[in-house]
Amino acid sequence: MTDRLITHLRHVDLAVPDYDRQLDFYTTMWGLAPQVTDSGVAFLAAEGSPEQYVVRIRKAEEKRLDLVAFGAADRASVDELALRLGRDGVTLITEPGAMDTPGGGYGFRFFDVDGRTVEVSAEVEARQHRKVEEKESIPVRLSHVVLNTRTPEATVAFYEKHLRFALSDTLTHPHMGDVMFFMRCNDWHHSVAIARGPHTALHHASFEMRGIDEYMRGSGRLLRAGVEKVWGPGRHMAGNNTFTYFLDPHGNTIEYTTELERLDEDTWHPHLYDFSDPTVSDQWGTANPMNELVAKQSFNDVDRGVFVAPPM
Repeated sequence: MTDRLITHLRHVDLAVPDYDRQLDFYTTMWGLAPQVTDSGVAFLAAEGSPEQYVVRIRKAEEKRLDLVAFGAADRASVDELALRLGRDGVTLITEPGAMDTPGGGYGFRFFDVDGRTVEVSAEVEARQHRKVEEKESIPVRLSHVVLNTRTPEATVAFYEKHLRFALSDTLTHPHMGDVMFFMRCNDWHHSVAIARGPHTALHHASFEMRGIDEYMRGSGRLLRAGVEKVWGPGRHMAGNNTFTYFLDPHGNTIEYTTELERLDEDTWHPHLYDFSDPTVSDQWGTANPMNELVAKQSFNDVDRGVFVAPPM
């Protein structure tokens, strides 16, 4: 798509009351590397990713999703996107300018249709990263984020119109209708998915592992440590990726995955998958059944950050 200005997903930023517990979990258990930790803010990198960080944790009185961040190709793309959004009546939180987060760069923030803060940036200095080795069960990169909303059709329309995301696939159900929309900003099957839920919140954040063996080793490490598993291990139909979902200490659902599908965007046609067929949710048949309890855990708490910009 020639006028797509967003190139990729950068990071997801979380605010939590118990900062020390959350930081310990994401570093010692989940496998992220602390880059900068100072006065209640931590920037955590994935060893295999050139992004300065893939998760930011901030100490706060209330749990919330601070923001979701995307990359753009260059400064001109950032300016053009900000101009388009402003012209279309989207609320800009900040105008394009220099950024003071690790790696610097040039970017701006705005509210999406549900009131989430979204950041877009370019010219962020690449982090010195490394190849994740065989049997090393740590994340290579942030794969995707899934967002809950009561009005997914409107959210999908916003991301299609304003950010030029493309629909890859949709999950539907005979009794519930369309419940999840997978959207892409490059040839990965999805960088964002929009889920139908009872309120606006983070559904889950997903982290790519090196391969099947590393994915299983990581899943097993968390199971042995007693981390609460939500769903998995299994392999989805949409995206063809593996999945094991866990809860972090503050009840955010996070996923280990691998082998997310890459598409030929010129020839791809979206599928409508009926997930009343159990092979749609899990091709392998190894995961615990998808039911109301599993779904409820990923609804998450009501997001206290809706239409409230994070303080940093």
